Amino acid sequence: MAVTMADITKLRHLTSAGLMDCKKALAETDGDIEKAVEILRKKGQAIAAKREDREAAEGCVLAKNDGEFAAIVALKCETDFVAKNEGFVNLTKAILAAAVEAKAKSIDEVKEIELNGQKIADLIVQESGKTGEKMELGAYEYVEAPATIAYNHFGNKLATIVAFNKSVNEQACKNVAMQVAAMNPLAVDECDVAEEIKEKEIAVAIEKTKAEQVQKAVDAALKKAGINPAHVDSEDHMESNKAKGWITEEDVAKAKEIIATVSAEKAANLPEAMIQNIAKGRLGKFLKEVCLLNQEDVTSDDKKSVRETLKSIDPELKVISFKRVNLNVD
Repeated sequence: MAVTMADITKLRHLTSAGLMDCKKALAETDGDIEKAVEILRKKGQAIAAKREDREAAEGCVLAKNDGEFAAIVALKCETDFVAKNEGFVNLTKAILAAAVEAKAKSIDEVKEIELNGQKIADLIVQESGKTGEKMELGAYEYVEAPATIAYNHFGNKLATIVAFNKSVNEQACKNVAMQVAAMNPLAVDECDVAEEIKEKEIAVAIEKTKAEQVQKAVDAALKKAGINPAHVDSEDHMESNKAKGWITEEDVAKAKEIIATVSAEKAANLPEAMIQNIAKGRLGKFLKEVCLLNQEDVTSDDKKSVRETLKSIDPELKVISFKRVNLNVD
């Protein structure tokens, strides 16, 4: 399967890895984005695998809450020019208001709602005819709970909704919705993260830790032999640095022998307990980053976690769930 620039760009957004690293990973996985992310992370080339939002090209994203119900609607179009058009934004608002009033539970339900005597699906087709651009409902999310809050980010490209077990200070709740917008959590708390995800993270952490320990041993052996590890960290670098006169053919041969020998010896004698401990620490760091309540509160001046902030407001206050829709990259 041919690797496209669109896939490379998407993988780079998800991992922050280099273009060539992304290209090689995609080629290795036959274009499978998820597997490519794992490969890059295991190799340490991915800074952090981001959670992928619901995608769309352009459009308008808006959220609204009404007591115990809140929803987000994303109306897609082809260009930013149309997305900013007053008529297009007003149509999105009208669809959202109708969906919240009907307490719609799916995008298909939203399409069937009658608005001004027409089904919403037909209204979208009608608007598409006016602008000459393809339009469609790109996303619909909702939450239902004793209390809800909605947050619309400037520009109508990003919106969040959060469900709580009880009503408290509105600004405090809105701060949580802003946290979801800013930090893109994966789950409310650790118990909400699927075991499959945790197991995958542990596996990635173990492989990454092993690779790091092997690389440390290799680098130490290369330096001891008088070879700069940075000059021989890949076949391409070896050839390039040899051409520049920074290393000799003998250095390359010697480096390859050291890399092969030391890598095999170190890999066969890695301390399992240490590897497991480091991997568990990495899992803990991952869960802190992706769990809403574990994240550092972006509105706090004293680096409290979201959990600590909520507890200081009301010990009984709990976040039940949240949704986030983002049309463009973060």
